[in-house]
Amino acid sequence: MLTKEENELLTQVGPETPAGTLLRRYWYPVSLAQDITDDSPTKFVRVLGEDLVIFKDKSGRLGLLADKCSHRNASLVYGRVEERGISCAYHGWLYDCEGNILETPPEINEAITKSVKQRAYKIKEHIGLLFAYLGPDPAPPLPPYDTMFRKDGTRMVRVHPPLNCNWFQAMENSMDPAHLQVLHQEFIGRGREPVNTTRGYTDDVEDFIFYMTDYGGLMKKRTYKNGMIDQHPVLFPNILRQGSSTQFRTPIDDTHTLHIRMHFYPNADGSEDPNAFDPEILIDPPNKTDPEKDHPFTKFILHDVNSQDQMAWETQGPITDRTAEHLSYSDRGVVMLRRIMKEQIQLVHEGKDPIGVFRDANHPIIDTNIDEGVAQITSNRSPEASIVDNK
Repeated sequence: MLTKEENELLTQVGPETPAGTLLRRYWYPVSLAQDITDDSPTKFVRVLGEDLVIFKDKSGRLGLLADKCSHRNASLVYGRVEERGISCAYHGWLYDCEGNILETPPEINEAITKSVKQRAYKIKEHIGLLFAYLGPDPAPPLPPYDTMFRKDGTRMVRVHPPLNCNWFQAMENSMDPAHLQVLHQEFIGRGREPVNTTRGYTDDVEDFIFYMTDYGGLMKKRTYKNGMIDQHPVLFPNILRQGSSTQFRTPIDDTHTLHIRMHFYPNADGSEDPNAFDPEILIDPPNKTDPEKDHPFTKFILHDVNSQDQMAWETQGPITDRTAEHLSYSDRGVVMLRRIMKEQIQLVHEGKDPIGVFRDANHPIIDTNIDEGVAQITSNRSPEASIVDNK
C-alpha cells in the first residue's frame, strides 16, 4: 500500500504538481482532427487539468490556447476565427496561434500587446488525431513508435467513452496480467468453459515476469502451461501496446481520462498504403445504463473486454485509495510501474529527460513487432537478463 502523500504524488496531474510536471514532457491525443472544421473551428478541451481551446485559423494553422481570454476571462471557444488567429467574442482581443496579442480594439494604449500573452501550447495533426504538448521548449518530436508511423497498412481510431477516474488506474491495469483470466473470462475461453467463475482461466498460466525494454518500455510477459507466450509493453507513461492496438490514456484532470485506441493493420505484402494516415473513425457508445451518473448510481453494461475494464477502473473510485489496498505476488507489475513513475518524477526534477522522450527527429522507427496479433518486443538483451526485482 502507499501513503496518502505517495498516492497524491502519482495521481495529481495539474500544473506545478510533481506528476503533472513529468507528464507535460509528452505529447497526448486530445481530440479527433475531424472535430475541427470550417463550420466548427473551435473546441474546448481539458488536458492535465488545464482548460484550453483548440482552433484553426483561416490560414489553416492549428492553435491551442488557454480558454479564458487574458482580458476578462470570457471563453475563447466562442471566439471569431480570423485569418491571423482567434478574436475574443467579448471585446475583440485577437490572438495568434502562439498566444501573441495582435489587436485590442477598444484600447487606446497598445503597450498591453507587448506585456500580455495568452498561454499557448503546441498542437499537431497526425493519424487522424490532434496531439498536444504542454511542456517546456524545445518540444520533442512525436515518439517514433511503429504503429504511429508505419506506412504499410491501414488504421482505425476508436474513441472509447471517457473514464470517470484517474489515468493511473488504467495504466496500473496494463501492468496487471492476472486480471485477464478472471475479469475477462467470458471473452477469452475460445469455446471452453472455466473450472469455475472464481478462478476463471487462472490455471492456464504458468507465471509472468516484468522487465524494461532497451527503449524504456515496461514489458509484461505471460507464460502459459501449454508453452504459449504473450508479451506486450506499456510505453511510458500512458500507452498500452497490445496486438494491433495502441491505447492512449490522456489525463483530462485528476479524476477523468480520455481513452483512445488506434489499430494498425499491416498489409500482407508489405506495400505502402495511400490511406495509411487517414484512419477509419469509430465512436463507442456509453457502457452504462445511465451515462450521466457514476457508480454506484448507474450500472455498467459488461458486453465486452473494454466495458469490463472500465467497470474495474471506475469502481475503484475517482482516485483509488491506495492506503487501503493489500498487494500480493500478482501485483509485481503494479509495484514496478509505481517505482518507475517516482524515478521519472525525480529525473525531471533534476532537469533531465524521462524515459519515452526522444529528441532525435530522425530516430529510427521503434519496432514493437506485430506478430500474429501479439505485440512482442525485439531487444538486444534477453528478457530474463532484464527482469526487475519488484519485491
